[in-house]
Amino acid sequence: MTSFDSVTLEVDDPTAAHRFYTAFGLDTRVRLRASEAPTAGFRGFALSLTASQPADVDALVDAALHAGATPLKPASKSFWGYGGVVQAPDGTIWKVATSTRKNTGAATRRFDEIVLLLGAADVAASKEFYVDRGLAVARSFGRKYVEFATPSSPVKLALYGRRALAKDLGVPEDGAGSHRLALAGPTGSFTDPDGFAWETHA
Repeated sequence: MTSFDSVTLEVDDPTAAHRFYTAFGLDTRVRLRASEAPTAGFRGFALSLTASQPADVDALVDAALHAGATPLKPASKSFWGYGGVVQAPDGTIWKVATSTRKNTGAATRRFDEIVLLLGAADVAASKEFYVDRGLAVARSFGRKYVEFATPSSPVKLALYGRRALAKDLGVPEDGAGSHRLALAGPTGSFTDPDGFAWETHA
């Protein structure tokens, strides 16, 4: 497996979710399907939008809030750049960030990439699991963060320590039930060490 094909968010109301993601400008990047699987609290993952400048972050966050998202962390400067966190009406958490602190042009709602951040109980063990399935590591910071090389995927894949990810998002680490997330790839169906489900691509 050198890439994965899609991310499917499982939602209570696909029609309402589609309206939100269309308004947010992400309707072509994520798939939606109905699910009533019980879930509570932090679902163990987040999706991250990387933008080019703070003005774009603000524009994307504003679009999400106007479409019905809930603010979790207001956009602000940090050691790493500038960013904020919102939660979609379906419960999915989105981080919007840039590594720069200064604007270089007019604000847009464009983003450069989407990264799926999977919260791992043991980043090293999960890294080994995915490497054994054919993914190459693009960047790695010990047991804290791993980003895989998936150039043909519409969404990049990364591992983040679950506790650190929850802290970064501004939510309690506790959570139970379904992740409400499914991933599709070319190597069959399996479940990773943290319970994230993979399906054979169509």
